[in-house]
Amino acid sequence: MLFLLILCGVASTLASGVLVRSGRRSAERYGMDMPQRFHAGHVPRLGGVAMMAGCSLGWLWMVVAQPWFGVANGIWLSPREGVSWCLAAMIAAWGGTAEDVWHQLRARWRLVFTLAAALAGVLLLDLRIGGFDLPWIDRYWNHWPWVGIAFAVLAIAGLPHAFNLIDGYNGLAGTVAMVCCLSIAYVAMQVGDRQIAALVLVLAGATAGFLLWNYPRGLIFAGDGGAYLWGAVIAMASILLVQRHALVSPWFPMLLLAYPVLETGFSVYRKVVRGQSPSMADALHLHQLVYRRIVREVFDDDEARRMLMRNNRTSPYLWAFCLLTVVPATLFWKQTEVLMALCIAFVVLYVWAYTSIVRFRVPRWIRRGAQTRSGSGRD
Repeated sequence: MLFLLILCGVASTLASGVLVRSGRRSAERYGMDMPQRFHAGHVPRLGGVAMMAGCSLGWLWMVVAQPWFGVANGIWLSPREGVSWCLAAMIAAWGGTAEDVWHQLRARWRLVFTLAAALAGVLLLDLRIGGFDLPWIDRYWNHWPWVGIAFAVLAIAGLPHAFNLIDGYNGLAGTVAMVCCLSIAYVAMQVGDRQIAALVLVLAGATAGFLLWNYPRGLIFAGDGGAYLWGAVIAMASILLVQRHALVSPWFPMLLLAYPVLETGFSVYRKVVRGQSPSMADALHLHQLVYRRIVREVFDDDEARRMLMRNNRTSPYLWAFCLLTVVPATLFWKQTEVLMALCIAFVVLYVWAYTSIVRFRVPRWIRRGAQTRSGSGRD
């Protein structure tokens, strides 16, 4: 598995380096007035292409390593499974990449791509959500198998957009995706499923290679293609892990992915209440509020460097916030009652954190730490 990590990481790193040099023309089409823009200059949004190259190479190696090269690594993928994972991931990633290149693909068409990826994953890999480990729900759930299939499609189609929503600053969504992959791999190894562990470690390695260019220098962004790749693969792996192993609580992926999912749900609620379309972009997400109201201005003569430094100082706040779900989910992966209680606690914490920032009631120790670090940027 270490070989897979290195192989995918190197492939993604090299592909990202090529795209940094050759992808600036597409970056020039990204409007300077976009509400999600928190960087100076034209930066290619093609990190998803690089990561897809790394993932494809990793999954291909899992297919051919044992029959072609005699490598008995215990993580073999059948050609059908390899094609299924690549096809579902590529449909999602290339749908997002079309927007990253032309910046004209409407939200409904991006949703069509993620739905197509979800349908491909569900049909080819026979994915379904079998219940919630709650007898009073599951006894009815099992009478209608189509409900589990429909929820699987919804989860796989929705999570890519959730990752796209939190992809606002250098290293933010990429690190969240990587730690989620590592958590899934850990749980998969606990139940003896080396195949699922390898599948997500391929994505983790590709993401690590991309992050070498993305954080802290911000030379390339994941774009919609990268976010859709993260969401589709993590959703499929999570569903497959719970489906294969009854010991893994279905609430494990719910808590693990609570940050991007809750951010998406709260965003939809906020826009509907204000009479706006849920697909309309705005600058009121949690990470954007942290950027504006917690991470203070950095003093530097160069405007681009000043914006980059402030951008980079935003992500660690959200990394820490995400770990509040990733760590307990990894520790209590088979204890449904504990995971449910922690999900409820995180919802309360999220609402409190968001309203505190909006009302300028951030604890002093957080504001003091932000001011101290920002002040260190003086020349």
